[in-house]
Amino acid sequence: MTTESVIAVSGATGHIGRAVAGHLTDTAARLRLVVRDPDRAPTGAWGIVQAEYGDLAAATAALRGAQVLFMVSAAESADRLDQHCTFIDAAADAGVQHVVYTSFLGASPEATFTLARDHWATEQHLRASGMAWTFLRDSFYLDFLPTLAGSDGVIRGPAADGQVGAVAREDVARSATAVLSDLDAHAGRTYDLTGPQALTLAEVARMITDVSGQEVTYVEESVEQAYESRRHYGVPDWQLDAWVSTYTAIAAGELAPVTDTVEQLTGTGPIGLVDLLRRP
Repeated sequence: MTTESVIAVSGATGHIGRAVAGHLTDTAARLRLVVRDPDRAPTGAWGIVQAEYGDLAAATAALRGAQVLFMVSAAESADRLDQHCTFIDAAADAGVQHVVYTSFLGASPEATFTLARDHWATEQHLRASGMAWTFLRDSFYLDFLPTLAGSDGVIRGPAADGQVGAVAREDVARSATAVLSDLDAHAGRTYDLTGPQALTLAEVARMITDVSGQEVTYVEESVEQAYESRRHYGVPDWQLDAWVSTYTAIAAGELAPVTDTVEQLTGTGPIGLVDLLRRP
């Protein structure tokens, strides 16, 4: 990467984009943060431009002059795939040469986790764009697992005894930074990013209990019970399907893989759940 390189970082007000921007300040790259709300953007030695994924004109203007795009997947919504495709089209129109995209482990049109199907379709759109690409297929976030417990300390869902090799957000950010720092070595590559071990949700609950001192348990639901216990939130069907399929994907074994990719990319192994929970 040279001093002439401009890397556009989307989602820079979120956990991954903000961390990647912070890591890249130590490189020779010039950074441009693409955000929806400039008031929430991190401060630093970089340019800040405003654009939304679904606004083709604004996104094209925001990305013009950037050679590289680190594209964090958009917030979950009914039209997220349309937003992704528009943003990719904007990148191509703006002259971006290489896109590094945060996808999802096991992305495919048949994935049990419904949102993984959108990630697969986004990948296909990127493949057809004419730009170089690298896909970071993240497992569920390790940081997300403790939030599965309700206010009563119970994790409920139809995950059975399936396992999930969840990965910490910080390890995704470190891996992305390694890729962005040596793009030629990673063009056309797909990386499965996981944590150091696969855990059942019962094991997750025990670890949270041991570290926090507050009892957390896992209660198995049927698929039907899972839909009924969440229906009172009044969310649209696509969101309800995504919530429930978070658990059924674990039950199906699709999130069980554990890889050494984080260590291969960064030189340091990924953090585990207990160590993450012990942090202040």
